[in-house]
Amino acid sequence: MRMETQVRSAPAPKKDDEMTTSNAVRLFAGIMTLLSVALTVWVSPYFIWFTVFIGANLIQSAFTGICLPATVFEKLKLTQG
Repeated sequence: MRMETQVRSAPAPKKDDEMTTSNAVRLFAGIMTLLSVALTVWVSPYFIWFTVFIGANLIQSAFTGICLPATVFEKLKLTQG
């Protein structure tokens, strides 16, 4: 009895230079955090509340799954990921 093996092709790997939605969200959060710290240091100490808002938004999106930047990046047709 001869057994035939089926060869399935693996999904094409993503290009390393392709920006995904999750990478874009992380990049955006990092830039906004650094910007808020710079504004706190060089403009006004009250910009610390901007940093607090960014952190609170990251925490709530982790629990609820609601993330406005992710929605915007999906509308811009970034690769899901």
